Amino acid sequence: MQKTLPIKKHGVKAHIQILELTKAGSSIEFEIFADQEKIGRIVIGQGSLTWFGKKRKTGKTVSWSRFAEIMDDISYG
Repeated sequence: MQKTLPIKKHGVKAHIQILELTKAGSSIEFEIFADQEKIGRIVIGQGSLTWFGKKRKTGKTVSWSRFAEIMDDISYG
């Protein structure tokens, strides 16, 4: 009996502008997909990250310190 492989729900594409994030203006961009449909984009830089929802042109920027607080709250209550 042959097992069927699970269907991937999520996928990520990366766009790297500069390999060294210590320089101002450099970033890494990820496009996030669910069921082969784009659900958003995240741009990661030295001082912050920015989330762009599905078809949004403006993003929500969060500093790394604030991001850590948000994740700690989600993870640990």
